[in-house]
Amino acid sequence: MTDADELAARFDAQRPRLRAIATRLLRSDAEADDAVQETWLRLARVASSEIVNLDAWLTTVVSRISLDVLRAPRTTRERAWDVSPWRDEPVAAEADPADVAAQHERVSVALLVVLEQLSPAERVAFVLHDVFGQPFEEIAVVLERSPDAARQLASRARRRVRGASEPEALGRTRSRAVIDAWLAAATRGDFAALLGLLDEGAVLHADFGSSTQVIEGPDEIAAQAVMSARLAAHSVGVLIDGQPGVAAVLSGRVVSIMAFEIAAGRILRLDVLADPARLTGLDVLPTA
Repeated sequence: MTDADELAARFDAQRPRLRAIATRLLRSDAEADDAVQETWLRLARVASSEIVNLDAWLTTVVSRISLDVLRAPRTTRERAWDVSPWRDEPVAAEADPADVAAQHERVSVALLVVLEQLSPAERVAFVLHDVFGQPFEEIAVVLERSPDAARQLASRARRRVRGASEPEALGRTRSRAVIDAWLAAATRGDFAALLGLLDEGAVLHADFGSSTQVIEGPDEIAAQAVMSARLAAHSVGVLIDGQPGVAAVLSGRVVSIMAFEIAAGRILRLDVLADPARLTGLDVLPTA
């Protein structure tokens, strides 16, 4: 085995851990995969003799890449539209261990909804230390700060997460209740109930492929939902980029998906993808 082959094998052994770090930091499977791939490309450009501790080096690089993505203006970060089934029901005693592990992974990703309130540096310090047990000396290298500063960032992040007014963004059950209420109200054409679920500053962004649409304000959004009663009646709960959402399935085909941003029991934002080309082949299993 050549040195290059050995390096590739060692990287592959670390790939699951690197992807887990990137996923928890970025909340997007696609962005996490990109971060891991970029880490590999950077490793391929560095002489292995220059790396004293490969595991620490890989952790630093994938974290720095993720940090750069987090610091990028949000307007430049397109939603990845990674869709997966949403299973809230308890896991049966005879469940496959792989399914249990996958469920735990989805819950871990949901934690990052709460972490959105943190700055990129706070999030990196908190996730690397509290989730992955990385020493502050290594986190300091990622953040280009002192170990004491990294420790303070993690401590501040920990207090903010624990002091969050409501783990609602984290609680799948509550998020599901809001979405179920939304679908029920839209199916009935209940304008007043829809208004009650929308924040005063709610906004809806829709991508139809050939055109886009932005609807602002609860009245306009509720009116649009009433007109989409048929879609609501044929929608199922899904996770979109790790966040709560729904998929409208007609004749066995996904015709649209919608991601919800929810806080304090109110819907702040809805992102709709109804581009047939991007939805082709998307398989969403009912989860109710």
